[in-house]
Amino acid sequence: MRLDGRVALVTGASAGIGALVAEQLAAAGARLVVHGRDEERTRTVAERTGGVPVLADLAVPGTAAELGRAALAVHGRVDIVVANAGMGWSGPFVDMRPAEIEELVALDLVSPLQLVRCLLPPMLERRAGHVALVGSIAGRTGVAGEAVYAATKAALDVFAESLRLEVRGSGVTVSLTVPGVVDTGFFAARGRPYERGRPRPLPPADVARALVDGIANDRAEVWVPRWLRVAPVVRAVVPGLYRQLSARFGEQVERR
Repeated sequence: MRLDGRVALVTGASAGIGALVAEQLAAAGARLVVHGRDEERTRTVAERTGGVPVLADLAVPGTAAELGRAALAVHGRVDIVVANAGMGWSGPFVDMRPAEIEELVALDLVSPLQLVRCLLPPMLERRAGHVALVGSIAGRTGVAGEAVYAATKAALDVFAESLRLEVRGSGVTVSLTVPGVVDTGFFAARGRPYERGRPRPLPPADVARALVDGIANDRAEVWVPRWLRVAPVVRAVVPGLYRQLSARFGEQVERR
C-alpha cells in the first residue's frame, strides 16, 4: 500500500508506540487522525504530525464506534486503522477485581473489534484499506500474572487471522504486529515494573517502524524481534519442555 495521501487513524497515539507510529505514517505522507485520552498529549502529537486530534475513552462501551464515526467525518474516509490503544494489569488472577477485568477486556479486545466493525464496510466498498492490529507475545505463549491481558491478545490474534481470510481478495489487508517486551510506560501502568534481565526491552521506535513497514508491504504478521517466533513454535512442538522453561524463566508473581 502506498502511504502517501492515505488517511490513517491511530488509536492510543498520545504516547509510546502509538505516537511513534503516527510520526512514521506522517513522515510517509499519510494524513493523521490522532486518538488519545489525554487532551494535552494527544494535541501535542497531532500538532507534531499535522494530524487532527480526537479524544475518547475506549474502555467505555460504545465509544469505539463513536470514534470511528468521528474519524470518518474528518476527511470523509479512513484508509488505515491502527488499533494500538491498550492497557495491562499484573498480579494473580484471583486478585483482579471484576471491574478491572471488564475494563481491560473492553479496551484491549472489544474496542478494536467495534472500531474495525465501524470502519471496515467503507473500506470494502472502496476495495482498499488496511487494518493494523497490535497483539503481544503474551497472546501466543501466556504470561504468569497477566492471564486476562494474554487472553485478550490471543483473541485478537485469532480475530486478525479470521478477518484476513474473510477479506481476502477484497483489496483490504490485515496485519498483526506481535512485539515482545517494549520500553514504554506500559509496565508502570500495569502495576508492576519489568524486572527480568532478559529479554531486554525493545525501543518503541523499532516496533513502530516494523508496524508501518507491515502496512506498506502487506505483511500478515510482524514479529518484533523476529526471533520471538521461536517461542510459540517450541510451545506447539514440545509443550512439556516449553512449560518447564516457562515456569523456570517466567516472571514470578506475588500476591498483593
